[in-house]
Amino acid sequence: MSKLSNVWVFSDIAARLPETIAGGRALGEKVSAFIIGSEADIATAYSYGASHVYYLGNKADTQMVEDYATTMSQAIYDGDKPTLMLLPATKRCKALAAKLSVQLEAGLINDATEVTLDEGVTAKHMVYGGLAIGTEKIASPVALVTLASGAFEAQAADTSLTGEGVSLPFVAPKQTITCIERRVKQGNSVDLGKAKRVIAVGSGIGNLDNLGLAGELATSIQAELGCSRPIAETEKWMERERYVGVSGVMLKPDVYLALGISGQIQHMVGALGSQTILAVNKDKNAPIFQYVDYGLVGDINKVLPALIEAMKG
Repeated sequence: MSKLSNVWVFSDIAARLPETIAGGRALGEKVSAFIIGSEADIATAYSYGASHVYYLGNKADTQMVEDYATTMSQAIYDGDKPTLMLLPATKRCKALAAKLSVQLEAGLINDATEVTLDEGVTAKHMVYGGLAIGTEKIASPVALVTLASGAFEAQAADTSLTGEGVSLPFVAPKQTITCIERRVKQGNSVDLGKAKRVIAVGSGIGNLDNLGLAGELATSIQAELGCSRPIAETEKWMERERYVGVSGVMLKPDVYLALGISGQIQHMVGALGSQTILAVNKDKNAPIFQYVDYGLVGDINKVLPALIEAMKG
């Protein structure tokens, strides 16, 4: 199949919009972007290649992103004409995609790592906890796909680009979740999928003191700090946004250093896109050593201070 005449895109996170538009440009003759925010966000969408922008205004603090499903679905619907909508696989966009799927009677594939056009929209995504790659094809005229980080390579912005703009009035949903209050989340927000260097810690890090040392090492090499699932969800030592794995963040950094991580496949599928993988683990039989480019069998309590000292030199 040649390119679709139009691909719709939306992202609730500004940092994920460029790669989502890149996907639209790869699959469509034109890209129509839904934008919620300021007029500066409209210019940003044009600069990354959106040819049409459907502006939905600013979102009130009490509104949820999925409240815009009816507004978007009315703009998207065009009888049986084939079309596709791409969104990043964030929590809010998955909720929005689910509502759009019902309203448009559209097939939906989540967490796609690859999207192609082969007599319809076909997407690949991880199944069985990351043990295999599944391929699915959407048969409905409208297709919805949420993209794993790195599914498409974002192009550099070109501020000379422009396009056509349309302001869409908000169509309130018949039922909605009422947001009573918003509170600032503790901890620093991070888009780990954009990091060029990542140091990830696992249960083998041992204690919070060593976690602090890992952070010091990360700072010294201008890396972001990530973690395995137990550190984020069991110990709650780090934010959920820093969890690397099949149900967490999928990475494609230049360098990935794993400290005290055993290397179960559910974690490693989130790191296998790294150009270079290094690991430190005291267990010489740890599964992670099957995946690394460089591995060191050693005690974190000794290796981590030595690495910090070496970086000072």
